[in-house]
Amino acid sequence: MSRFETLIFDFDYTLADSSRGIIECVNHALGKLGLPRVTEEATRRTVGLSLPETLVALAGREHADKGSEFTRLFIERADEVMADLTVVFDFVPQVIEWLKRRGYTLGIISTKYRYRIEAVLGREGLLHLFDVIVGGEDVSNHKPDPESLLAALGKLGSPSSSVLYVGDSVTDARAAESAGVAFVAVLSGVTQREAFSGYPVLAVIDSIVDLEEIL
Repeated sequence: MSRFETLIFDFDYTLADSSRGIIECVNHALGKLGLPRVTEEATRRTVGLSLPETLVALAGREHADKGSEFTRLFIERADEVMADLTVVFDFVPQVIEWLKRRGYTLGIISTKYRYRIEAVLGREGLLHLFDVIVGGEDVSNHKPDPESLLAALGKLGSPSSSVLYVGDSVTDARAAESAGVAFVAVLSGVTQREAFSGYPVLAVIDSIVDLEEIL
């Protein structure tokens, strides 16, 4: 894998666990819409989806017309609680610092809003290590559409052949495939190893710690 010069990471379940905040914001928005609360397990399975897709996955397609209001209500609550309820995995600082010392260009793409990611990374003293962050507010089409990944490459001036994307979900695998970018799957989220079998994955690893062995 020596051909790679740039590593782009997903955020949720790849670098951090935002599930407590997402669960809180999802149920806040559902409650305001008069819809039933959902379980933590069901909500965790939607991490990485856009907010309108999350609503459909949790409440049913018959509520798809409420996607914009669900999004507004989610963001309203997320502005209050999300950063505080997001925890960066304890192994992330060491790995990211190691990659930076090795000379890799680093980035993040996510459906999570960029300013929330920046707040979390700033709190942890990690923000300066990333060369680009593309969040949900920066694109019109969220993953698995390749727009965010291609936007990151464009900002960095990195050819797709030199880029490795690292993520935890099938949504990430699909985005990488659509963008023509190599992909490594991590199992630090809720997606099981076998789910990646139908996608062009260079490796499936337990967490980004294992990047040190394969790069």
